[in-house]
Amino acid sequence: MTIREQTEHMQAENLSKYASLPQNSRGRERPVEDCPIRTAYARDRDRIIHCKSFRRLMHKTQVFLSPESDHYRTRLTHTLEVSQIARTIASALRLNEELTEAIALGHDLGHTPFGHAGERALKHCCPYGFSHPMQSVRVVEKLENGGAGLNLTFEVRNGIGCHSYSNPSAEGAALTLEGRVVYYADKIAYLNHDLEDAMRAQVLSEEEIPWTIKYDLGRTKSQRITALIESIVQNSGEDIRMDPTTGAAFKQFHKFMYDAVYTSPAAKGEEGKAQAVVEQLYAYFTAHPKELPQEYQQILKDSDEARAACDYISGMSDRYAVAIYERLYVPQPWSI
Repeated sequence: MTIREQTEHMQAENLSKYASLPQNSRGRERPVEDCPIRTAYARDRDRIIHCKSFRRLMHKTQVFLSPESDHYRTRLTHTLEVSQIARTIASALRLNEELTEAIALGHDLGHTPFGHAGERALKHCCPYGFSHPMQSVRVVEKLENGGAGLNLTFEVRNGIGCHSYSNPSAEGAALTLEGRVVYYADKIAYLNHDLEDAMRAQVLSEEEIPWTIKYDLGRTKSQRITALIESIVQNSGEDIRMDPTTGAAFKQFHKFMYDAVYTSPAAKGEEGKAQAVVEQLYAYFTAHPKELPQEYQQILKDSDEARAACDYISGMSDRYAVAIYERLYVPQPWSI
């Protein structure tokens, strides 16, 4: 018996009856030989960590555009916090941690530069529309590995594509409980760390946090995260849910952050410029598709200029998008 088979046996014996087992996976689009050490979901996790799109998250905006301090979150640090919270919940519920981790690490691979400002720009420009969950799926299926994709299991791809669905229990949500755990972990992570970053940036103060959020969830980031995780652990079974009181506070927390931070002029004052950069890059590369990098020329052949330009721009880091914009539109000093 291989190490992988021993791990699969232990998972079948010890995990919840609601957990997803790798030996029961719907599989990959292209069959591969089993790894003697890693399960299918552990293998997916490793493929995500080692891919180029994962590394680029380090230089993509979370909420604050190009912050000067080293302590503000990036899309990569957000992803790592989501993974930690999701694994904590999965472990407590005896769900599959490897599957949960793979979904969490891959959930934002297709996010644009400049956070949601970049996403809005591409959604406005591209005739195909744009959503970062679907683009993340496209990254792992079509764009990574020279166009071959990462060939991940169905369950990981499904969880990635459904991680921001508006109702985590309705039709169209993740089919696995592990995927639904990531849905909640994503929001628990960004609400709390975005609040911390907003307070560091003096966009808001602790006194502005509604009393009901402090009372029902806690005054500190640690207390709030713990309260939300404990509610999920204590109330989940065949589905992932919170108790009504915590769930209501969670919704209020989201509304408060939307009003106080996500639409705040102080935090979002530069977003108009960021959207303009993305829109002008899109206009340029759809008008000059031959200037797209070689790896996007095949997409151009298989689809069209809009699809190729959207794929190229959405994969850019903030600094790379600015550098390309400057090269195309900002006059360069004359050199002799």
